[in-house]
Amino acid sequence: MDPTFWSGFWGNVGHLWWLIFPIMGVAGGIGRRWQIASRERHERRLETLRLKSELKTAELQARGIPVASGGKRVGARPAAQPASVPPNELLERLFAEHDEITARWLDYELDVAKLIAFPAMSDGRQPLTAAFLRAKKTADALRPASADAKVTEQRVTEYLDAVGNYAVAFEVAERDARRLRDSSFSADERKRLDRAQHMLKVALDESATQAERQVAYKRVRDELEGLIVLSDDAVDVLEKKVAGELPRAQNPSTPPTPEPERLPLKRDEPLA
Repeated sequence: MDPTFWSGFWGNVGHLWWLIFPIMGVAGGIGRRWQIASRERHERRLETLRLKSELKTAELQARGIPVASGGKRVGARPAAQPASVPPNELLERLFAEHDEITARWLDYELDVAKLIAFPAMSDGRQPLTAAFLRAKKTADALRPASADAKVTEQRVTEYLDAVGNYAVAFEVAERDARRLRDSSFSADERKRLDRAQHMLKVALDESATQAERQVAYKRVRDELEGLIVLSDDAVDVLEKKVAGELPRAQNPSTPPTPEPERLPLKRDEPLA
């Protein structure tokens, strides 16, 4: 190869020596972001393990097994020995825990204001939300028909573990959703969510006129279109709230106030 090529090449490189500084800055920024993301993942794993430990302790206590600090059994009995808590009493406790977790989830699922504030709780594409939905499906499938139902000890144990996993999965998904809030949306999308939250307050405001509340209701649906998928149940709850809080006509001859117009939305299926 022509020697003049190399002399020209190294001469050009020598003139561009200053590029090393912005390149190092970019590389340093990428490295810092990677370290922050790695630390956050590690903290989430530790938090998950802590929650699982707490749930395991509660499960052992529910079975009537003494537990020392750290979640270890005290004088653990053979696995074949039945627990001191009667099966029907244990199932009643598990039903109460199961129902409490479901109620906490529905508090997000059916409350549009909470869905706007914490959209990850209804987004099956979020890994932790998807894991919670899978845990819910498993717990629902293993739930006996009643506390008096004849089920094997193995089935009770499986259901106990499923409820424990359900509780942990919800706690982890909820904390992650409250951490994320609307950070996964662009600046323009966050503005739309803010407008939807503001218009929602107007739609539910008893001091607003009927026309103002009707317009606000439609604006909420328009702003959320393509950002947050509302379930049919959430839409029903919202419409009933808006319709129920609209001022009623005092004159019997006045026709009743129409309910807000329903704008159909397709509901995405959550990840299996």
